Amino acid sequence: MNHPTRNRNLRLRAVLAVAAVTGLGATALTALPAAAAGEAVTVQYRQSATGSDQVEPWLKVVNTGASSVPLSQVKVRYYFKADAGASYTYACSWAVKGCANLTGTFGTLANPTATADRYLEIGFTAGAGSLAPGADSGDMQLRFHRSNWQQLNQNDDYSFGPAQTTYANWSKVTATVGGVPVWGTAPAGNEPTPTPTPTGPTTPPPTGAALFDDFDYTGHTDPAINAHGWSVRSNSGGPGVPGATWAPENVTFAKEGTNSIMNLRSSTAGTGESTRHTEILTRASKFKNGTYAARVRFSDAPVSGPDGDRVVQTFFTINDLKAPMADDYAEYDFEYLPNGGWGEPANILYTTSWETYRPDPWEAVNQHSESRTSYAGWHDLVLTIDDSTIVYYVDGQEFGRHDARYLPERPMSINFNQWLIDLAGQTSTTPRSYDQKVDYVLHVKDQVLTPAQVAAKVGAYRSAGTAFEDSVPAAQ
Repeated sequence: MNHPTRNRNLRLRAVLAVAAVTGLGATALTALPAAAAGEAVTVQYRQSATGSDQVEPWLKVVNTGASSVPLSQVKVRYYFKADAGASYTYACSWAVKGCANLTGTFGTLANPTATADRYLEIGFTAGAGSLAPGADSGDMQLRFHRSNWQQLNQNDDYSFGPAQTTYANWSKVTATVGGVPVWGTAPAGNEPTPTPTPTGPTTPPPTGAALFDDFDYTGHTDPAINAHGWSVRSNSGGPGVPGATWAPENVTFAKEGTNSIMNLRSSTAGTGESTRHTEILTRASKFKNGTYAARVRFSDAPVSGPDGDRVVQTFFTINDLKAPMADDYAEYDFEYLPNGGWGEPANILYTTSWETYRPDPWEAVNQHSESRTSYAGWHDLVLTIDDSTIVYYVDGQEFGRHDARYLPERPMSINFNQWLIDLAGQTSTTPRSYDQKVDYVLHVKDQVLTPAQVAAKVGAYRSAGTAFEDSVPAAQ
């Protein structure tokens, strides 16, 4: 289903943010084998409290396999039955690995049951490290509650075990490693499909043209940014709030643990003149088939000030529209709207593949997938394009699969931006700002990598101390 208002904003971005590129013929892909579930983990659980104002599942992840497991590849899900009309807030009271190295996001089950229609998914940042064989994560003292602190009922929750007062294996909590299910039993009808199918190694080949950037810079004026092919946007224009400024100084870099993180901060005080958007993109449009990946932290709430602005937080590839309905246009988006927009009332994540469009009169040809739930926190985003299919993954799980009709004919640039659709979501003149963080970006030319192989390749770069590589040739 197309969203005309949404599509017009996207097209403005295409027209104003991307330079023309030359054509490139189709290339055959080298498809790599899918990842194997060589790692094995179990999840131990104990119930800290059975009170009526919050849920307190305490968890441990135990490596029961023969090889080390990077915790950044592990996802754990606790399933529950939501109270009517309730929204929920996650918190970490204490964790051996550090609460800052844990993420908690809520999701909705595709097939609700009498005891589960939602889940809390726990993930780990790279700062959590790895588990050696036989080691465990230590205590993760977690909790969540209704956002308005009204009482809740745990007794109808699938994963709840009121008698489980000491740590023990608990199969009603599930775990995946690199997107592959390795532990537990999901509520009936919600058994995860192994993604990817465990038929091959998790280590990608060491050769092949690739772009990798760990975003280890001192600031937006660091000469290395330009030398590495990036442009921090400063020119005016859309998309978003008319009269807004694209502020390069709001693209900053800092260390979080051992990783360098890029932060895009966008802000407003309720007027076009006070609104600051942020964007960084590759100057070269030379990326086409293969694998695209980034680790991105989306935000549901502002850093300061009142919430409610219709913010768009993105990772995407794009080229220019040479003529209305030109069939060599291409664009592939991850877009998170924490406060809704384009007719949506609340948070939603889109992945969209574009064939072409005409701005006037409006006509669009695209395909998209969507999920209406919170994606606040760190997420591993992977997009693969071969000669027949476009596949989007979020946190190792397939999110959307789009048709050959939308395959790219010409190469594209790689982009991150954060902007406000309009000022109607929050009319206050109190200043407020929103952060979108990026850990790394990876493109592997003409190779389809699984999410586990992406993680392995990023880990190899970091183990070698490589903060940047660009061996992708210029478009011919």
